[in-house]
Amino acid sequence: MRSYRQYCSFARGLDIVGDRWILLIVRELLQGPRRYNELLHGLPGIATNLLAERLQDLVEAGVLERQTGNTYALTPWGEGLRDVVYAVGRWARPLMGRMERDDEFRSHWLIHPIHVLYEGVDRRRPRLNVEIDTADAPMTLESVNGRVRVVPGHHPSPDVVLSGPPDGIIGVLAGKHDRPAVAKVTVKGDARKIAKLRPHAV
Repeated sequence: MRSYRQYCSFARGLDIVGDRWILLIVRELLQGPRRYNELLHGLPGIATNLLAERLQDLVEAGVLERQTGNTYALTPWGEGLRDVVYAVGRWARPLMGRMERDDEFRSHWLIHPIHVLYEGVDRRRPRLNVEIDTADAPMTLESVNGRVRVVPGHHPSPDVVLSGPPDGIIGVLAGKHDRPAVAKVTVKGDARKIAKLRPHAV
């Protein structure tokens, strides 16, 4: 791991997280521990030897810990990078328009833009369950007590079901119905309920 050798907290932070793939590895671990093969699945394009090298660097730096069963998890200090990942996500919102044809996608990546859309607590939000299916792995957006979260899997009785491409689903959730990909989303239930979740402007 190379160093900028600058007595600056920003530079020293980049000494640890500034290399390619590092923050994407952190993104994969924000939802909990992952096995090596699960990380490979969530990081399409990374070479196996490079992933092993990056994981070792992060363990040695104290950002990750290796658990039994070849599982990796963020340390309490590593958890502090959650705010960094979400800050980058907020900054990059203008880049999340149309999905390119050769873009890779994993359904759990939607958790982060959804968090940015609905971060914080808004007591005016209704209780609502929205099942999301992008043809990868289903998940459910749950609104409870003004807070929105995403959990994996089908919901037994969703209020609304969204099926389609990820950029279209984000468009529906954000209320950007003029985006072309939104037309490819199939909606079961009353989509007007989603607007009541009061997403932040994108």
